[in-house]
Formats: sequence, C-alpha cells, structure tokens
Amino acid sequence: ARTVLQNPNFLILDEATSALDLHSERQVCQNLMAAFRGRTVFFITHRLATIRNADVILMMDKGTIAEQGTHAELMELKGQYYCLYQQQDAQG
Repeated sequence: ARTVLQNPNFLILDEATSALDLHSERQVCQNLMAAFRGRTVFFITHRLATIRNADVILMMDKGTIAEQGTHAELMELKGQYYCLYQQQDAQG
C-alpha cells in the first residue's frame, strides 16, 4: 500500500504475490496494473499467468534472456515460455 501511495515511476516486484492463492493473486495483479498504468514495472515471478497481460515478457534461462515478446508472441513461438506455461496451466 505504501508503494502505491508513493507513486513511483519505476517499480521492481520480486515474487510479490507468491504466497497468495490464485484468485487473490489475480485480484492483486489487476489492482497493481491499474495503479501503475503508464509506469515501468518489473514483475519477477515463476507463475506465468501473473504476467500474461504484460507489455513485454522476458523469459530468463541461466541468467540470460532466452525469449522476449508478448504472451501471444511467446505462445506462438512454442519455445521455453510455451512449454512452461502449458505445464503450469495443466497443473491448475
């Protein structure tokens, strides 16, 4: 809440929603997207559904950028992001 009130232009969130259930995580992410619209936010997460609506997604592998694009672009590429997203989606 303090971060939203401080109104930063740049924000890094590292696993900020990892302790939440899926429903709560979606609600928090929607609220964050609305609060930080037009600003730069780095959202570091292992749950790919969290960043599905991001403008740009960077898929990291061993410290380097393996893939980059929107969710749709990365799904069409059928690379690492696609495989991991499909795996997570199947797990619910």
